[in-house]
Amino acid sequence: MSTTPGLALIGCGLIGQKRLANLPPGSIKITCDLNLEKAQRLAVQAPGCKATASADEAFNAPEVGAVIIATLNTSLAPLAIKAAKAGKHVLLEKPAAVRLSELTALETAAQENEVLVRVGYNHRYHPACLKALEILRSGALGPMMFVRGRYGQGGRLGYEKEWRADPKLSGGGELIDQGVHLIDLARLFLGEFDQIEGHTSTLFWDMPVEDNAFISLRNAHGNTAWLHVSCTEWKNLFSLEIYGRNAKLHWEGLGGSYGVERLYHYQMRPQMGPPDTTIYEYPRGDDSWKLEMVEFFEDIRLMRTPVPGLKEARSALQVVETLYAGKFWATGAERP
Repeated sequence: MSTTPGLALIGCGLIGQKRLANLPPGSIKITCDLNLEKAQRLAVQAPGCKATASADEAFNAPEVGAVIIATLNTSLAPLAIKAAKAGKHVLLEKPAAVRLSELTALETAAQENEVLVRVGYNHRYHPACLKALEILRSGALGPMMFVRGRYGQGGRLGYEKEWRADPKLSGGGELIDQGVHLIDLARLFLGEFDQIEGHTSTLFWDMPVEDNAFISLRNAHGNTAWLHVSCTEWKNLFSLEIYGRNAKLHWEGLGGSYGVERLYHYQMRPQMGPPDTTIYEYPRGDDSWKLEMVEFFEDIRLMRTPVPGLKEARSALQVVETLYAGKFWATGAERP
């Protein structure tokens, strides 16, 4: 007998399609989208699945034990709260919410109804990231020093009219879009941050949200993450450099338009000079979406706290909310 819970998919856009493609056969019971035709197009791909335009119908279905919520940003937390109150476990796409207060309400609903919430930071499951963590945990890097990250894309004609450019739907611009991935990855390698600085700018696109964000984060040990996210990159780019006292790791590319995913391991030699270099290449793409779903099912089976979950989402959103408020935040200061 399968231990995979029956699933409802809320939101049948691009991310919803990726989620469906990485689900075990027979696990999806309901697809849901305000545009019923979108839900129906995905439902026909899963025998026995039905489509609806009502999230409440999906949440209240007895055959559904967990839901995947892949909607526009400002709908994420409200829908997740409803799902939790209906007793359903939740896989919630990043950023999980657009305000810290929404996360607090979701945390309360999850605790009161004894359900789990995993947040979809799938970059953690890319092969280069998994290898980088393996090398870090081996001790090869030595004490950590800093992280430098860049993540950008170039938009497209009409980008300023899409939902990402409407703060009522997106909650913000590039910072809350690609930026939260970089923030989450920086925290993964450096831990919690005690100081948040930076600013956002709208330099090219005629829209009420930012197209660039510049972020400086520092932890209690003095380690810094220096991050830049942009939708004026023109050539899509992903780069995360992880510096220890004994070695450096450089993860570049995410596959597709971001280029072949690679991890460079530069190990310092006792005499210094050119480092010993090992290159790991992943030309066949990644299984991050599938691995993340496997972890979600294990969360449910073991009733363990998901990681990344609401705690990790809160850490990323703290940075976003601080920069959007135009404030500097440090430990001991009043949180925005």
